[in-house]
Amino acid sequence: MLVVAVVVLSAGGAWVIIEICESINPAFGVLAALAIAWTTLAARGLDSAAREVQEALLRGDEPAARRALPALVGRDPESLDREAMVRATVESVAENASDGVIAPLLFLFVAGPVGAIAYKAINTLDSMIGHRDERYTFFGRFAARLDDVANWVPARVAALCIVGASEVWLRRGGHACSGWRRDAHKHESPNAGHPEAAMAGGLGIQLGGAAVYEGEKVSRALLGAAERPARVDDIARARTIFKTATLIAFLGIAAIRAAVLV
Repeated sequence: MLVVAVVVLSAGGAWVIIEICESINPAFGVLAALAIAWTTLAARGLDSAAREVQEALLRGDEPAARRALPALVGRDPESLDREAMVRATVESVAENASDGVIAPLLFLFVAGPVGAIAYKAINTLDSMIGHRDERYTFFGRFAARLDDVANWVPARVAALCIVGASEVWLRRGGHACSGWRRDAHKHESPNAGHPEAAMAGGLGIQLGGAAVYEGEKVSRALLGAAERPARVDDIARARTIFKTATLIAFLGIAAIRAAVLV
């Protein structure tokens, strides 16, 4: 009941706002639709949060990097050393390339601002209550499963775009693709492993492994081959791949939509 109510009210509210603005003036309707669509895309916020961690690590200010990490990850930052902070940041950039940007883009092109808002409501509910713990095991299960369904296609599109971006910038598209195919299924999530495994292969580092969440150690699958230790400049590379993958996704989705509408 909670999930259905939140999704319906969010999407319905967006539709009502656009309709009211359009009834006043068609131009207002377009502006309202653009404004609502813009709120669903988190590209700037994601890149800014990753850059903050990167700059703190470059200064050697690990406490500042730990303070910045909660904007990106849910794990305990105090349990992370320098390399682990790099890996955590890269993982977040990869996963949120799908959840925060490419998935909303897909819903935006398929179902307009109302569809994008519906997706963001589903994704936010998963973040809030879709946890596998005693409190939310049953209450949040529907939100978690609905989010899995909503992200099934976007996660794979994101991985494909990361492969393309890895080839453009690092000439490692083949490594990204093989890492994606080999390791994506190892992740406990049916979706998150796809962009993360592709990013790990593209950079030539290993992601995943043990992490501490609210004092509890969790063992996660290892993604990618550790060709070398993760370095701070891998965050910059991940950010570049993320932005390029976003552009590839935008152009690809726009081209497909244009071809369908012709």
